[in-house]
Amino acid sequence: MSGHSKWSTIKRQKGAKDAARGAVFTKLGNAIAIAARSGTDPDTNFSLRLAVDKAKAANMPLANIQRAIDRVKDKSAAQLQEVTYEGYGPGGVAILVECATDNINRTYPEVRLAFSKHGGNIAEKGAVAFQFDRRGVIRVNGVGDDIMMQALEAGAVDVQDESSAETGGVEQSIIYTESTDLARVRDALKDAGLEITEAELTYVPNTTIEITDAATAGKIMRLMDALDDVDDVTNTHVNFDIDESLLS
Repeated sequence: MSGHSKWSTIKRQKGAKDAARGAVFTKLGNAIAIAARSGTDPDTNFSLRLAVDKAKAANMPLANIQRAIDRVKDKSAAQLQEVTYEGYGPGGVAILVECATDNINRTYPEVRLAFSKHGGNIAEKGAVAFQFDRRGVIRVNGVGDDIMMQALEAGAVDVQDESSAETGGVEQSIIYTESTDLARVRDALKDAGLEITEAELTYVPNTTIEITDAATAGKIMRLMDALDDVDDVTNTHVNFDIDESLLS
């Protein structure tokens, strides 16, 4: 498994900055509303529980979270649907773009424009997705054989350490699960007393492209920023690995 990359760290840091200025709340609310379609009780709807936990971690007000859940019950509210776009960026990197939208005729042109303005192109359905696997990813504080054994015994498929330099001085383990096992593994690790900082369903690339050229790295990051600026985009998944030193 290719696993996490430096991009995942950059993305989390960027997300924290976005959350600090409130720019991320619309995206989080849309993700909650999508998840709530399968049930409005987080205790019985694991996808909703994940979305709510992510919103709380970004300090989204509880009133906003509840409004997003209640949107499913409001027949007068525009109903959201999920759509995923696939594309290639500078250097041939693969990008999956997850959206929650009430108007595909608005969303698709905005995503396509972000690609075309920054050296990329949107691709046909299936052209990019095969390069990724759907996985559960759990982050826990701490590293070592004990954590690895607990995770594998709980049903994880892989465990990797993340250096403290990448996480602000805190050593973390990145635990991968089959997509259908995320809830069970997370709950088992929580019951074992491990400190879970994040759990989510994501797309993990089969292989990664190492970006070593600063100019290409800059073009890619401008494309990723443009995609993030599209309100309907809830998440992006990539197969590139950029050294942060290229972005300074």
